[in-house]
Amino acid sequence: MKIRTHITAIISLVAINAAGQEKIVNPDISYTGTPRQCVIGGIAVSGVEGYEDYVLTNLSGLNIGQRVEVPGQEITDAVKRYWKHGLFSDVSVTADSIVDNKIYLRFHLGLRPRVSTINYSGLKKSEREDMEAKLGIMKGSQITPNMIDRAKILAKKYFDGKGFKNAEINITQRQDVSNPNQVILDVDVDKKSKMKVKDIFIYGNEKLATKKIKGTLFTKGALGKLHESGKLSNIFKAKKFTDERYKEAKEALIEKYNELGYRDAIITSDSVWNVDEKHVSIAFTVEEGIKYYLRNVNWVGNTVYKSDMLNEVLRMKKGDVYNQKFMRKRLNEDEDAVGNLYYNNGYVFYRLDPVEVNIDGDSIDLEMRIFEGQQAHINHVRISGNDRVYENVIRRELRTKPGDLFSKDALMRTARELGSMGHFDPEALSEGMKVTPNYEDGTVDIAYDLVSKSNDQIELSFGWGQTGVIMKVSLKLNNFSIANLFRKNKEHRGIMPIGDGEQVALSAQTNGRYYQSYSFNYSTPWFGNKRPNSFNVGAFYSKQTDVSSTYYNSAWMNNYYSSLYGYNSYGSSYSYTNYYDPDKYVQLIGASIGWGKRLRWPDDYFQLSVSLAYQRYMLKNWSYFLITDGNCNNLNLSIALTRTSTDNNIFPRRGSEFLASLTITPPWSAFDKKDYASLANDKNSETYKDEMQDKYRWIEYYKWKFKARTFTALTNSQKCFVLMTRVEFGFLGHYNKNKKSPFETFYVGGDGMSGYSTGYAEETIGLRGYDNGSLTPYGSAGYAYDRFSLELRYPFLLGNTTIYGLTFVEGGNAWTNASSFNPFSLKRSAGVGVRLMLPMVGLMGIDWAYGFDKVYGTKGGSHFHFVLGQEF
Repeated sequence: MKIRTHITAIISLVAINAAGQEKIVNPDISYTGTPRQCVIGGIAVSGVEGYEDYVLTNLSGLNIGQRVEVPGQEITDAVKRYWKHGLFSDVSVTADSIVDNKIYLRFHLGLRPRVSTINYSGLKKSEREDMEAKLGIMKGSQITPNMIDRAKILAKKYFDGKGFKNAEINITQRQDVSNPNQVILDVDVDKKSKMKVKDIFIYGNEKLATKKIKGTLFTKGALGKLHESGKLSNIFKAKKFTDERYKEAKEALIEKYNELGYRDAIITSDSVWNVDEKHVSIAFTVEEGIKYYLRNVNWVGNTVYKSDMLNEVLRMKKGDVYNQKFMRKRLNEDEDAVGNLYYNNGYVFYRLDPVEVNIDGDSIDLEMRIFEGQQAHINHVRISGNDRVYENVIRRELRTKPGDLFSKDALMRTARELGSMGHFDPEALSEGMKVTPNYEDGTVDIAYDLVSKSNDQIELSFGWGQTGVIMKVSLKLNNFSIANLFRKNKEHRGIMPIGDGEQVALSAQTNGRYYQSYSFNYSTPWFGNKRPNSFNVGAFYSKQTDVSSTYYNSAWMNNYYSSLYGYNSYGSSYSYTNYYDPDKYVQLIGASIGWGKRLRWPDDYFQLSVSLAYQRYMLKNWSYFLITDGNCNNLNLSIALTRTSTDNNIFPRRGSEFLASLTITPPWSAFDKKDYASLANDKNSETYKDEMQDKYRWIEYYKWKFKARTFTALTNSQKCFVLMTRVEFGFLGHYNKNKKSPFETFYVGGDGMSGYSTGYAEETIGLRGYDNGSLTPYGSAGYAYDRFSLELRYPFLLGNTTIYGLTFVEGGNAWTNASSFNPFSLKRSAGVGVRLMLPMVGLMGIDWAYGFDKVYGTKGGSHFHFVLGQEF
């Protein structure tokens, strides 16, 4: 504390008589003299700009009219208050004057400097961003010595957690010559080398082998993430050392002993020492104790469930090893644990305390003391953070509604449904759900704190094909509201009506004269807003034009055939963009309408959907298909049974997806009484084209499809390896063997994305490691296929933007006759890939795959595949 004083033996007075008053100007106050009682006549502040005077004077805690001693504790405390506030680098107080018994005080303040610039050195971009968030020092903020000291501690803690235990952090400030009363902070970080574990020494372990504690190449050790560096067995394991990992390792070691029945196991001593600048070594001494076994389990307080039933759920019987980890999981953690029996039946206030009531030698008697409490019903359900959709759109997906009996399963199902809507971050849902029991009235309040995200998608892409530049524009709106389209003063984003969670998709693809494609789709998951019945409608049009015969007369005609069907020979300088022939084309036009219903049996993950579709194929001089001229019609009805129980629609960790569908057309050949065996058998006949038109005027077929995917998280952490398995089958059948459908066949091989040169008459099936369509080349249409995949995925980034890597093995095949189908005849491949999910773009990725088998004499070999969009 700095108080400007002039110590003198007495109070020196400069008296000026005015109107009979005694006035002392700029008095010197001596702390050795006798204090004088005064009344504060005024308080002034100097030295600070940018603040109102009353704000600064109020910080002193003194008031005009207050009686104080001069000198005295009240003024001293006022100075301390200014210092304590932390804004000032200099504080002093003087008296402007004393008039009779009134004193007029003046506080002289000096503001602490503000930060104009923060310079970081020795850090990566991501580390700099982390430091900016953690240090709490921002541009424009005032700087204090305490803030700098605190920043050094936080920075040191941050790098300790990263394994840089020897990191040196130096924070200096210097005057900003271009800005008065501002400073530049230089944060200089020398991370040194990351600290790793060199050796781990274990003493006293007789029952648990050292290799089981440390782990091997293929097994996890008992020390968690603590492993020795430089050992082949730990080549793929984490080796860095942090205090947090060291603490967790000790806890994990004792937990491992408890899991094996050694409930008395303890670490009697442990030590860590530096071996060099990059390594530490660790030593543990353990006392294992004896191995315990379970003898008796007695349930107390249970009235809802019988003891025999609880014993069955517990899965621990007399004579079993006293495994505390397994017991904890069966009591509280597993999905079918004892605790969840109660929670799913409304017993929110339930408590269970396992008590060791008797220890006899190596035997333990347990008493499971249960407090069941009363069943709780849901009182309030509050939703916050939603700025995307109408609240009723969210509430219709809730499985936890006011008045319902509380259920933990219903709570988890609600989180899954809200995440699958696509409007909210599914990774933040688990933290955003809050359950508040009300002990007074036996109810429960539930709050959902949602984190909104944009999920509308726009695509503008360009590519280069044999016929020139190909441009695609698509727009997908996932929060459309057709009702608001016709209402005034309702929710809009720009000109787009929003709020009801409906989907509208528009797409256009063209390269000018050679190819054009347009499509429109609309769908709503709650048609009529009363029941979860979906409705969708769509339409499309496309036209593909051929080149003239002049081009085919050239020696380079094979380039067109080979590129069109996936066997391109690159490097040709010839182009056929000038050989456009408007009299050679295929046109498609179609529309569909569909309806779906969420089922209650076998469970409400199932949905039954029905759709009616019509496509018309118009061909003229189209030499790349079975029919070259004429119009073909495809009227079909599809019935699909689906089940989706995944926990996340972007990066699923658990659950499955299942689809079984049947698409049928009317059996036209059974109605028209035509002899199809005698139609279009002679290609040289003058009536051949007319017969082909008559034969395929109405397409007939039936198509079976089955698809299934499962997702299994290998650990319980948020970032974990996930195993995905996939099985697919498809069959295209016929009513009349002489009228097999040339349309709706399977185009198998490659990335699974349909291009404009294919897809107008086929369903595209991916098989990585092989060329696009190589398993079903021209002249070998696919009437049956299968596909099997096994993928191991790991997320690098989760949230609004999701990035994950994968490695896979895959196998599949296609057959020109369904009767030749053999699920064990597979074309195999393996590879790696990465996926990137961007909110405005959608899912995209790239895979590298190697095909091991030959297809029509050519080995699959090495291939890169690009992926756009979510695949079932």
